[in-house]
Amino acid sequence: MSETARLTVDGPGPGSEEHPLRAIVLAGGLTFEREVSLSSGQQVEEALRRAGVDAELHDADSALLPGLSAGPADAVFIALHGAIGEDGALRAVLDLAGVPYVGSPAAACRLAWDKPAAKSVVRSAGVTTPDWVALPHSTFRELGAGAVLDLIVARLGLPLMVKPAAGGSSLGVQKVSQIEDLPAAMVSCFAYGDTVMVERFVDGVELALSVVDLGEGPEALPAVEIAPESGVFDYTSRYTPGMTEYHAPARVSDEVAARAAAVALQVHRALGLADLSRTDAIVTPDGEVHFLEVNVSPGLTETSMFPMALEAAGHTLGEVLGRLLARAARR
Repeated sequence: MSETARLTVDGPGPGSEEHPLRAIVLAGGLTFEREVSLSSGQQVEEALRRAGVDAELHDADSALLPGLSAGPADAVFIALHGAIGEDGALRAVLDLAGVPYVGSPAAACRLAWDKPAAKSVVRSAGVTTPDWVALPHSTFRELGAGAVLDLIVARLGLPLMVKPAAGGSSLGVQKVSQIEDLPAAMVSCFAYGDTVMVERFVDGVELALSVVDLGEGPEALPAVEIAPESGVFDYTSRYTPGMTEYHAPARVSDEVAARAAAVALQVHRALGLADLSRTDAIVTPDGEVHFLEVNVSPGLTETSMFPMALEAAGHTLGEVLGRLLARAARR
């Protein structure tokens, strides 16, 4: 479907004529997820151009703000992953510069970026989430790693999921089934941040639950089922072709699909998110949906779940992102 005629915006002055939507796609940045972000950005740029949007790909570096001033766009799409794209800092700067963008506001991003804080808010909203403990590196150094780890296992049991308290792309995420493997997993995880979250492992079907708001309120897209060959959806399973099977829509009952969609919408609203998000969840054999984490800047590569969900709903990526950009420009 062509969106070229629809994706226009008014000119800057009174009586100005409409012009084709001009967008800047931000990707790259100096994070562990730079290559994934660049891949997302290229996909977004190409999809927007097919939809009739005048889109340009820019890196998030020292040339960004002067470039935005010299050649203003109608709106910005943030395809940055990792801290710079998801912790709210860049969005706060864009707010200061008066540059409209697609996505959640800075404060909501800061909350979603902090996985333990987001889990606390989501649990308070009535959503089930696995028990967890989050501790900084200094706690293990000052109180003794062995003693602290013994307390964690006594409280949460085994197996466990060890992950950075902030971050994406499953970097540093490991399943630990034996207590002797826990110290090495913690050390590996600390390479990606100062605080580690240790979470009770929940066995079940992993789902990616995408939400999009095209102007009539948040809408849950069909769930995408994730079936990694290894049993754990870590960085290797996520980005190595053939190591994970995806099913869109997910192979779950209508009742479970409706329950999962409700959870995604509840998370989106409880955290104050806007435009788009992707919630990661586990469905246990008894059909209970467990919230794991939420992404304010979901991956948009060829193997990412958000585009799969859009396709399962009958949308095209360029159409939806173009409409989100047009909405942002008119806000």
